Amino acid sequence: MSAETPPTRTAVIALRGPYDLREVALMGFGHRDETSFDGVMRLAFRVDGLDDHAGVEVRQRDGELALTVHGDAPLDAVSRQVARVVSADHDGDAWAAVCAADPVLERVHAAAPGFRPSNFYSPYEAAVWAVLSARRSRVQAIALRRRFSEAHGVMFSLAGRTEAAVPAPQRLLEIDGFPGLPADRIPRLHAIATAALDGSLDVDRLTGMEPAEAMAALQRLPGIGPFYSALIVIRACGLTDVLSTEEGHTREAVRALYGLDHEPSGTELTRIAENWRPFRTWAAVALRAVGSRLALAS
Repeated sequence: MSAETPPTRTAVIALRGPYDLREVALMGFGHRDETSFDGVMRLAFRVDGLDDHAGVEVRQRDGELALTVHGDAPLDAVSRQVARVVSADHDGDAWAAVCAADPVLERVHAAAPGFRPSNFYSPYEAAVWAVLSARRSRVQAIALRRRFSEAHGVMFSLAGRTEAAVPAPQRLLEIDGFPGLPADRIPRLHAIATAALDGSLDVDRLTGMEPAEAMAALQRLPGIGPFYSALIVIRACGLTDVLSTEEGHTREAVRALYGLDHEPSGTELTRIAENWRPFRTWAAVALRAVGSRLALAS
């Protein structure tokens, strides 16, 4: 598909506390694989609950994020979604206070004061990623998502680069095959599209449930097991205080940074993480992403 040339509008997101867009953009999460940062974070996504897409150029200036929005989706809806994706919808000073109370997190925060997690665009897009990325390396999954979105999604020209958004659910239902995608994945994608259309993947619906309940509901979708259901709930809904004790990289980061002589059990990790409330999600992500720098430097 050719890149869209839709209307361009601007908006701002006020920031609270330390924030570094470069850290967020280079986190390397999901399909994002940037290795350099030119001052612009480029986002292309299906707008929550709408049969519409947006392309957004995000730039940081004193105390706020400046958005250049491509497309005609409601500006307030796009701004809310961007804020959730780049974790600009929470108080960074409160996060800093949590870090100051834990010696390990204090070191992590000092190394990257403006770090915040980068999240999936939406539960719908996270579920699509789960199907596309299953049983393949992340590099392969990123390439497949890019080809799939370029063929069936919406293209945006953003600050000199082209970004592809995944197809809307209605379009997903029309796809009956794709090179490099096993045939059994197509019914799974169709089930995800149907769930998106009936509201089952609505971000407000999922955040209104207890996390365990939301994960159980998502596991009714074919191809979505415990790992991906947790990923969707925690990292697509933008929750700050849900701890996944099954995540191996988190346990290894805790072992290394907290000076343990063993990988912590789920019970031990839960006990350590009590100090991280109400930012247990952010703490786990920061320990993995920023903590690895400290481990390499030590």
